[in-house]
Amino acid sequence: MHTFFVEIKCALGRTYEVASALAEAEIASEIYSIAGNFDILAKFYLDRDEDIGHFVGRKVQTIPGIVDTRTIITFKAF
Repeated sequence: MHTFFVEIKCALGRTYEVASALAEAEIASEIYSIAGNFDILAKFYLDRDEDIGHFVGRKVQTIPGIVDTRTIITFKAF
């Protein structure tokens, strides 16, 4: 399994709407509101044979209200 996080920047006033859309899509295992340059941090799991870039581009970035993302790929959990 690939484990990765996506930081999501939302259009002004749309953070809760984006978080709800992520939750309804049932694609993220965890969704957090955060402070800083991004508004949401979402955790994802994908099978090793799935492409993270295609997943983020097709399933995450297409959610209305998202204006930017940053993907953080993990290597090992301790």
